[in-house]
Amino acid sequence: MAELNVRAEKREQLAAMMRNAGVQEEDLKESFILGSGPGGQKVNKSSVCVMLVHDKSGQVVKCSQTRSRALNRYYARKILCERILEERDDIRSARQQEWERIRRQKRRRSRKQRARILEEKRKRSEIKSLRRNVKPGAE
Repeated sequence: MAELNVRAEKREQLAAMMRNAGVQEEDLKESFILGSGPGGQKVNKSSVCVMLVHDKSGQVVKCSQTRSRALNRYYARKILCERILEERDDIRSARQQEWERIRRQKRRRSRKQRARILEEKRKRSEIKSLRRNVKPGAE
């Protein structure tokens, strides 16, 4: 396995994940490219962005999450394994589920649905209005 600058437990977890996904170091083509985005001049001048290409699956992963090349190498391998496992096991990732949840929340409601919601609000306000204190002598 490539020399990754992470704790031993994380290296072991990654190795197990790679075995589970069927990814071997020999199948990976790794290259480093100039980063971009937040992080200042250091990121834009150094090649900390890691690009992994997995020959067997055709998956390509670019990772520039941190300013450390070693950590980006670790994260790129982890992301690659997650993608391969998702594809193989047809599991939707938590990130994709979160996107879908937000999309559903932002979706415009139909006229019928808006009318139904307003009607429920009216009924609820009527029920709440019955809870008001009764004034003495207002019988």
